[in-house]
Amino acid sequence: MRTKEPLNRREFLSAAVASAAGASLVGAAWGQGRNNGGNQNPNIVVIVSDDQGYADASCYDHPKQVSTPNTDRLAREGVRLTDGYASAWVCAPTRAGLVTGRYQQRFGFYTAGDSRIGLPLSETTVADVLKKEGYATGVIGKWHLGIEPEYHPLRRGFDEFYGFLGHGGHDYFDLSITDAYTSIYRNEKPVSDTGYLTDNLTREAVSFIERHHERPFFLYLPYSAVHWPLQAPEEDIKRFNTGDAERDIYLAMLARMDEGIGQVLAALRRTEVDDNTLIFFFSDNGGAKKNHANNGVLRDYKQSAYEGGIRVPFIVRWPGRLPEAAVCSEPIICLDIMPTIISAVGAELPGDRVYDGKDMLPVLRGEAKQPLHEALFWDGGADQWAVRAGKWKLVYRGGSPGLYDIEADIGETDNAAERNPQIVDRLKRTYAAWKKQMAPRIPRSRDRR
Repeated sequence: MRTKEPLNRREFLSAAVASAAGASLVGAAWGQGRNNGGNQNPNIVVIVSDDQGYADASCYDHPKQVSTPNTDRLAREGVRLTDGYASAWVCAPTRAGLVTGRYQQRFGFYTAGDSRIGLPLSETTVADVLKKEGYATGVIGKWHLGIEPEYHPLRRGFDEFYGFLGHGGHDYFDLSITDAYTSIYRNEKPVSDTGYLTDNLTREAVSFIERHHERPFFLYLPYSAVHWPLQAPEEDIKRFNTGDAERDIYLAMLARMDEGIGQVLAALRRTEVDDNTLIFFFSDNGGAKKNHANNGVLRDYKQSAYEGGIRVPFIVRWPGRLPEAAVCSEPIICLDIMPTIISAVGAELPGDRVYDGKDMLPVLRGEAKQPLHEALFWDGGADQWAVRAGKWKLVYRGGSPGLYDIEADIGETDNAAERNPQIVDRLKRTYAAWKKQMAPRIPRSRDRR
């Protein structure tokens, strides 16, 4: 089965108008104090999957074995982005950009290894801002932004933490206390847990909602699924028979995470705050070849500046405030999440720094008169970088340029660089101007592990 075609502009705007009409009714309900114990501020939930393929959500064009009904529900009740991007082709830099709303390169965070040092203490997180606005804040899952005490989630704006601090993935069944790097933590103390990690993260997310639903809350839920190691309950693995045993495990992991998303949605409805909750869902980078992810028509995988490394499933849902079942082709990046959240809650971003993310709500509502971004950038601090401006994307790998009309050639199969030297030069200058604003990598002398 294939997903339906994206809405054309007229259909999209019609959906936005219909949604706006519904919003007035929801607004009236808020005025009566029906949600969050009378508080009108929306709850915020940010769900991040790990290494999920672009074609591994059934609301996108997907293989027949993929079924993600709860992720599909988010898309059916919200806006599905066709051109949604992570800010890096590996996970830790994307997370740094997500929680700060800034290109992570501005503060020297270029690679996954920079997570061993930590998100610079000079950075303000979205949790810092929301906590000052009276929000209960919690992160449940993979932190990956520093393991030393000063970089701990509870010192970066979060009230609660359940998950692991360290690099990469985590064993899904062995949840015993090991060391500071790989143990499961509850707040600041390692704990020995049992069960399946994805289920436990869902359990803790549901508990957070149930304990805080009478006040505005911010739940950051970075699942470790579907990151390697490939591990899933045997009963789930038996549901799949693709002919590739490891792909079957991956799909079982994906299904378990999707079921968890369903439990989170059920908790929001059960606590009667569903219609006052803004949800974001995306993957931290493109699907990984190592874990048998499927990126569909996109070229390459995680760790690549091609679309398969950075274009990801990306959905935004806000009942009554955003269109339902809408499809948006505007290029969006995960940096946009923090400014969008701050706009939604009526707060202000700190005025002492540059923010690269933009409020995406006008775009999602079909109200924008111009592109959200003039250009988007990716840079891993080595021999690979990319810039997208409009339909054109320039990729440099190993010193060789690749120019692609990303709207006509989503698979990046036709290198148009030799035919369009002026566009190559223009995009090189655009990238160079951006690069001058970025910081060098975090000094290695700070890497104590």
